[in-house]
Amino acid sequence: MARADLLTSLVKFGVNGDNARFRKVVETIIAEERAKQHTVLADNLEKLLLYSEPKQVTNGTFSTLLTQQVDNLLHEVSPQKKLDDLILSEEVKQICREVVQEHHRTDLLRSYGLEPRNRVLLIGPPGNGKTSLAEAIAESLMVPLYVVRYEGVVGTYLGETAVRLRRLVDHACTRKCVLFFDEFETLGKERGDTHETGEIKRVVSSLLMQIDALPSHVVVIGATNHPELLDRAVWRRFQVRMDLPEPTRVRLEEWFERFHRRLDINLGYTPGTLAKKLYGLNFAEIEEFGATVFRQYVLEQPNADMKGIISRTLKHWAARSVKIEQKNMGID
Repeated sequence: MARADLLTSLVKFGVNGDNARFRKVVETIIAEERAKQHTVLADNLEKLLLYSEPKQVTNGTFSTLLTQQVDNLLHEVSPQKKLDDLILSEEVKQICREVVQEHHRTDLLRSYGLEPRNRVLLIGPPGNGKTSLAEAIAESLMVPLYVVRYEGVVGTYLGETAVRLRRLVDHACTRKCVLFFDEFETLGKERGDTHETGEIKRVVSSLLMQIDALPSHVVVIGATNHPELLDRAVWRRFQVRMDLPEPTRVRLEEWFERFHRRLDINLGYTPGTLAKKLYGLNFAEIEEFGATVFRQYVLEQPNADMKGIISRTLKHWAARSVKIEQKNMGID
């Protein structure tokens, strides 16, 4: 049974004709009932909410659009990574703990007229843990992670993208979840950019309205490698902003210490030495390096020499790095 405060608000907003707040309360009830495994009730309420909306269908394109499956717009992930698995700065760890605690104690906050923060922006170069952090936050909240599929959201016809965006947000709102927009600048571009079309500007405006309307049980996380491209109004929508820079040597050393403990194999190199040799790589590349050497170690059993494997891999990676650098500089 829905909480008394939600039912009271439902009747209040319904009687007053406040459709926006009425919808938010219904979405919250659906999310809570779904969390209690009351899926039949939650599905029925979701259908009522969906089909009660007026549908402005003007041509075959929009008719097809309105029947599009949500699976084309979102990819659901069952979170496995934990916050403790990630190598983060103390500041980022503390912010994450605070946000998670707010959502675990929502009832207490609401008793004081407060809502948990639910809009998070992750900033930093690629390969340094933005997607992993979104997954870890979802795991800590014990909710699914919905990753936005841009290939399904971004359309070629006028108005398609905004309508699809509304559809995926409507779906997410009826569940307790983390809604993850990777490369957020794809949708949240600066509207003052003279090179952008009017369609992009309409999409940004629609996106901002969707973010504003999100109920607090939906945690929306945007990640960007190019914060300079984001619309200024987008920045104001996010209550929490976290920087995930490239790893320092200290962070890399910590990664190799964990790698050593996890495998329980003598690496032949100290974590500090490996961190020094591979300094400049991002966490994704370090993960790839670790997987490469461990894979080779397994294949060379029972006479595998981990130090020799790491030495060979280091030489290969050094040569690869030189080639990439020469390519970036235009040297054949």
